[in-house]
Amino acid sequence: MASRSRSASRAAATAPRAAARSADSMLDWRRIAYQVLASRMLDDVEEATNRNRATVPREHLVLYQFSARGHELGQVILGNLMTGRHDAAGAYYRSRPALLALGLSLEDALASPLGRAGGFSDGRDIGVVCNLPRQEGPVVLPMAGDVGGQYTPAAGWAQAITYHRDVLEDASWDGSIAVAFGGDASVATSGFWAALTMATTLRLPMLFYIEDNGLGISVSGEMQTPGGNIARNLASFAQLQIHDGDGTDPAETARLLERAVAQVRGGAGPALVHLTVPRLSSHSGPDNQKGYRSDEEIANDWTRDPLPRLRAHLVPTVLSETEWEALEREVERDVQAALDRARAREVPRADKVKRYVYAEPALPGDPEATGGLAASVIDALPTTTIAADNGETVRFAEAVRRTLRSELAANPRVLVFGEDVGRKGGVHLVTEGLQKQFGERRVFDTSLSEEGIVGRAVGMAASGLMPVAEIQFRKYADPATEQLNNCGTMRWRTNNRFAAPIVVRMPGGFGKDVGDPWHSLSDEVRFAHALGWQVAMPSNAADAVGLLRSAMRSWNPTIFFEHRSLLMTSDGSARYPGDAYVVPFGRGARRRSGDGVTLVTWGAMVHRAVEAAEQLGDGVVDLIDLRSIAPWDREMVLESVRRTGRCLVVHEDTLTAGFGAEIAAVVAKEAFWFLDAPVERLCVDDVPMPYHPVLLNAVLPDAGRIAERIRAMLAH
Repeated sequence: MASRSRSASRAAATAPRAAARSADSMLDWRRIAYQVLASRMLDDVEEATNRNRATVPREHLVLYQFSARGHELGQVILGNLMTGRHDAAGAYYRSRPALLALGLSLEDALASPLGRAGGFSDGRDIGVVCNLPRQEGPVVLPMAGDVGGQYTPAAGWAQAITYHRDVLEDASWDGSIAVAFGGDASVATSGFWAALTMATTLRLPMLFYIEDNGLGISVSGEMQTPGGNIARNLASFAQLQIHDGDGTDPAETARLLERAVAQVRGGAGPALVHLTVPRLSSHSGPDNQKGYRSDEEIANDWTRDPLPRLRAHLVPTVLSETEWEALEREVERDVQAALDRARAREVPRADKVKRYVYAEPALPGDPEATGGLAASVIDALPTTTIAADNGETVRFAEAVRRTLRSELAANPRVLVFGEDVGRKGGVHLVTEGLQKQFGERRVFDTSLSEEGIVGRAVGMAASGLMPVAEIQFRKYADPATEQLNNCGTMRWRTNNRFAAPIVVRMPGGFGKDVGDPWHSLSDEVRFAHALGWQVAMPSNAADAVGLLRSAMRSWNPTIFFEHRSLLMTSDGSARYPGDAYVVPFGRGARRRSGDGVTLVTWGAMVHRAVEAAEQLGDGVVDLIDLRSIAPWDREMVLESVRRTGRCLVVHEDTLTAGFGAEIAAVVAKEAFWFLDAPVERLCVDDVPMPYHPVLLNAVLPDAGRIAERIRAMLAH
């Protein structure tokens, strides 16, 4: 929906009247009561819809329903306190009350769970996974379906607040805060602890709001958190303000939240608010809590319902009995009207489902994504696809370093970070000297958490920065899998409302005469299969420059693979192509021309393929270096195969389900009638990468084996 529509909907949802305030708070309690009642009624409507499966047409069913019943009060109060010009929330599946307070319309709150067109996902994501983009005013970062995925992007936004304020000197970010909403079970996740480490060590303007209903689906809180109370466990964190209380008591909840928000806004560092609340429903629509909770436990929770306590707090001191009853009728009318409008919406259009996996040219009426560099910033940077021919010869690592240096100098929104990238200059010394030149705010070390590194980058990118994160080795990216997946699908699942175009530098592959299962993993097919990501696999210094610069100016997230063999040797050395040089993604390069066989490869294998081609003589091998595998240059490969009639794909990933299988499948389908021999692959055997050189050489394709395979194909 357009921003004007969202603003209009917010006006309806919050039902502005003359402010109704109590003596103990500056909050508008009538507004809070409206939103709490609205949230409760939305849950009632959705659960009634699910119960009436036999009578309600299937397209009206809410297939994923997560009730916030019992959690509403604290969320709504906190949402009303998020008034900063650049405040942001990282929320989760039970955060709809906060979303209502922050501006989610009642119609969208119902239409999206019903899977209707428009709203915050256009039917692409489950309805509880919300988002709320804004240029100014509270932003709700795209929520994720996994538990704990909200924390590190929120911490990244909090760090971005300090960067916009202090480094870019944008005063409009002063006093803004980031808030992470989470349930008590989520504090057991690595995302929570990574974000907590970031917030406390950097004294970020971040508030952790933990609502504790004592359950993680069916598992008790004591099994999730030692002692069952995260606030008590964190009492020794000197850098963290702790607030612990009863989330069903309106006065206490308001007092704690107002104090915590004021502390964070005032520069006192991060805070955590832990509030106990009841869970007045099953975990989700399909869940039946009577299978793991006694009737007595359920009944006891209902005695702690915050809604009657809110009414008692407001009536008659703030609202009269008549005014409260009128408010209930108003909410009922508004929710019913919103439900009618939501049901009247069209179902999403099937012909649009493939849009927005990547950034694409806008069509009339398209939403504009929040996140990434502004077009005006990118357009102001010099760009050329023609390499300078007078540059000095540089090795691969130096080429990457120079590119980072030139982009840091040209674009103040670029940041470079990761484990050991600052003072040490990276484990491969690629970032050596950059912190000294650009300072610790722009080139900095992080704690040892890959989820924290990538999640931080996502939050920063959402704020309009260009983060370049380093994962020390490909295998080390595995703990960040959720954040990587969520980043890649962000544009698609929010229907182009949000994007996080980050760059993740990732060394991997075999080293100089050494390998092992941990530092030498290639496994690039995993990222080629990760929707929404670009994957760069440069084989030389010049292409590394061009692809990295393209990635740092892109509106899509990029995995930039730095091969260890190229980092550790002079293989891949090339003339530096200049500080404006770019290589477009999806455009391969022909390294040798020939008519006998098409040889397709990428990364360090290019150099072994060149050696094999030289053994076979001129004019035999048409050698294609893909340079990027997502996207990959299909047309160049197919044109070559249609001319040579033979195709060999060489890579160092394992044979089974490696990316070579994708290329082979495309060639077999699109160039079948041109083939004079079966499409073949030469890859690493299906074993982990071994350590000893004898074992390493036994599994890696080399020039001799490549040449031998080509000779056999030519004899076919």
